[in-house]
Amino acid sequence: MMRKTLTVLALGLTLSALGTGAVLAQSSAAKATVDAAKAAGVVGEQADGYLGIVAGGDDALRASVAEINIGRAAAYKEIAARTGVTPEAAGQATAKQLYSRLAPGYYWKPLDGGWMKK
Repeated sequence: MMRKTLTVLALGLTLSALGTGAVLAQSSAAKATVDAAKAAGVVGEQADGYLGIVAGGDDALRASVAEINIGRAAAYKEIAARTGVTPEAAGQATAKQLYSRLAPGYYWKPLDGGWMKK
Protein backbone atom coordinates (compact mmCIF):
# COMPACT_ATOMS: atom_id res chain seq x y z
CA MET A 1 0.00 0.00 0.00
CA MET A 2 2.85 2.39 0.81
CA ARG A 3 4.35 1.78 -2.64
CA LYS A 4 1.03 2.61 -4.31
CA THR A 5 0.74 5.80 -2.27
CA LEU A 6 4.24 6.85 -3.26
CA THR A 7 3.49 6.07 -6.91
CA VAL A 8 0.36 8.22 -6.83
CA LEU A 9 2.27 11.04 -5.14
CA ALA A 10 4.99 10.79 -7.79
CA LEU A 11 2.36 10.96 -10.51
CA GLY A 12 0.84 13.97 -8.79
CA LEU A 13 4.25 15.61 -8.82
CA THR A 14 4.56 14.81 -12.52
CA LEU A 15 1.18 16.42 -13.20
CA SER A 16 2.29 19.47 -11.27
CA ALA A 17 5.66 19.67 -13.00
CA LEU A 18 4.08 19.46 -16.42
CA GLY A 19 1.26 21.80 -15.47
CA THR A 20 -2.25 20.42 -15.15
CA GLY A 21 -3.25 22.28 -18.30
CA ALA A 22 -0.72 20.32 -20.33
CA VAL A 23 -1.83 16.95 -19.02
CA LEU A 24 -5.55 17.25 -18.41
CA ALA A 25 -7.92 17.71 -21.30
CA GLN A 26 -9.39 21.19 -21.38
CA SER A 27 -9.83 24.06 -23.78
CA SER A 28 -7.76 27.20 -23.44
CA ALA A 29 -11.01 29.19 -23.16
CA ALA A 30 -12.19 27.08 -20.22
CA LYS A 31 -8.80 27.42 -18.54
CA ALA A 32 -8.77 31.20 -19.01
CA THR A 33 -12.32 31.49 -17.67
CA VAL A 34 -11.54 29.37 -14.61
CA ASP A 35 -8.21 31.08 -13.94
CA ALA A 36 -9.97 34.47 -13.89
CA ALA A 37 -12.69 33.09 -11.61
CA LYS A 38 -10.08 31.65 -9.24
CA ALA A 39 -8.38 35.05 -9.03
CA ALA A 40 -11.76 36.65 -8.33
CA GLY A 41 -12.54 34.14 -5.56
CA VAL A 42 -15.48 32.56 -7.40
CA VAL A 43 -13.84 29.17 -8.08
CA GLY A 44 -11.53 27.18 -5.84
CA GLU A 45 -9.60 23.94 -5.67
CA GLN A 46 -10.95 21.06 -3.62
CA ALA A 47 -9.07 18.37 -1.70
CA ASP A 48 -10.70 15.71 -3.89
CA GLY A 49 -8.78 17.05 -6.91
CA TYR A 50 -11.67 18.84 -8.56
CA LEU A 51 -12.67 22.47 -8.96
CA GLY A 52 -15.69 23.86 -7.16
CA ILE A 53 -17.76 27.02 -7.25
CA VAL A 54 -17.13 29.08 -4.11
CA ALA A 55 -19.97 31.54 -4.76
CA GLY A 56 -21.86 32.93 -7.73
CA GLY A 57 -20.83 32.19 -11.27
CA ASP A 58 -22.89 32.01 -14.42
CA ASP A 59 -23.71 29.12 -16.74
CA ALA A 60 -20.59 29.70 -18.85
CA LEU A 61 -18.36 29.49 -15.79
CA ARG A 62 -20.12 26.36 -14.57
CA ALA A 63 -19.62 24.78 -18.01
CA SER A 64 -15.90 25.66 -17.91
CA VAL A 65 -15.54 24.13 -14.42
CA ALA A 66 -17.39 21.01 -15.59
CA GLU A 67 -15.16 20.72 -18.68
CA ILE A 68 -11.99 20.86 -16.61
CA ASN A 69 -13.39 18.47 -14.00
CA ILE A 70 -14.24 15.95 -16.74
CA GLY A 71 -10.63 16.11 -17.91
CA ARG A 72 -9.39 15.68 -14.37
CA ALA A 73 -11.67 12.68 -13.80
CA ALA A 74 -10.27 11.02 -16.93
CA ALA A 75 -6.71 11.68 -15.76
CA TYR A 76 -7.43 10.27 -12.29
CA LYS A 77 -8.96 7.13 -13.82
CA GLU A 78 -5.87 6.69 -16.00
CA ILE A 79 -3.54 7.14 -13.02
CA ALA A 80 -5.63 4.67 -11.02
CA ALA A 81 -5.47 2.08 -13.79
CA ARG A 82 -1.67 2.37 -13.99
CA THR A 83 -1.01 2.38 -10.26
CA GLY A 84 -3.71 0.16 -8.77
CA VAL A 85 -5.19 2.84 -6.52
CA THR A 86 -8.67 4.29 -6.72
CA PRO A 87 -9.42 7.35 -8.86
CA GLU A 88 -10.35 9.10 -5.61
CA ALA A 89 -6.88 8.46 -4.16
CA ALA A 90 -5.28 9.71 -7.37
CA GLY A 91 -7.40 12.88 -7.22
CA GLN A 92 -6.54 13.51 -3.59
CA ALA A 93 -2.81 13.00 -4.21
CA THR A 94 -2.93 15.44 -7.11
CA ALA A 95 -4.94 17.90 -5.01
CA LYS A 96 -2.12 17.99 -2.47
CA GLN A 97 0.22 19.12 -5.24
CA LEU A 98 -2.30 21.69 -6.49
CA TYR A 99 -2.68 23.03 -2.96
CA SER A 100 1.08 23.45 -2.57
CA ARG A 101 1.06 25.72 -5.65
CA LEU A 102 -2.09 27.62 -4.72
CA ALA A 103 -1.42 31.34 -4.38
CA PRO A 104 -2.27 33.14 -1.14
CA GLY A 105 -5.81 34.48 -1.23
CA TYR A 106 -7.12 31.69 -3.46
CA TYR A 107 -9.82 29.34 -2.19
CA TRP A 108 -9.37 25.76 -1.03
CA LYS A 109 -11.95 23.28 0.25
CA PRO A 110 -10.68 20.45 2.49
CA LEU A 111 -12.44 17.09 2.37
CA ASP A 112 -14.14 17.67 5.71
CA GLY A 113 -14.83 21.40 5.69
CA GLY A 114 -16.01 24.50 3.94
CA TRP A 115 -14.22 26.96 1.70
CA MET A 116 -11.23 28.79 3.14
CA LYS A 117 -8.70 31.25 1.78
CA LYS A 118 -5.12 30.09 1.66
